[in-house]
Amino acid sequence: MARLRLLCMRAMLSPLNLVLGDSVDLTFRRCENLLDAAKFTFDNMRTYYERFFVDWDVIKIAETTKPLDNFDILFEGKVVGVFRLQLKDDYMYLRDLQVHTSFQNRGIGKVVLNEVKHRARDLNLSRLKLRVFKISPAVQLYKRNGFTIQDEDDRFFNLESNVS
Repeated sequence: MARLRLLCMRAMLSPLNLVLGDSVDLTFRRCENLLDAAKFTFDNMRTYYERFFVDWDVIKIAETTKPLDNFDILFEGKVVGVFRLQLKDDYMYLRDLQVHTSFQNRGIGKVVLNEVKHRARDLNLSRLKLRVFKISPAVQLYKRNGFTIQDEDDRFFNLESNVS
């Protein structure tokens, strides 16, 4: 299980109810329940699916993500999200990053992105790619963390970050 210590920053104090200088343990482990992970994705993405008429449900998500490297995100021992990776020939693809809505905007996404970049570097990969709905607030998270838009279509941005 990978462990990271996140020093709380001013922007994170209020949502986490912590005192400056405290640290928060985020841990990552292989996903223990793909159905629960699929539910995280479905619950977070439901409004996008409805808006764009995407015919997804929890079972379809679980089946589609089963061949990926699925990881639980734990905050103080509680599963608060999931991320999924896929290795390509010369880059890593972040297929999904979901954080439970009550834990969003606390810096968890940034920590996960740093962990994923670290994993890519450990595999001697220099690029990390992902795809995100254009209307998703996560676009700003990715841009703040070094991702740039490589191309786009009517719904999605395809982003990339150099990790070397």
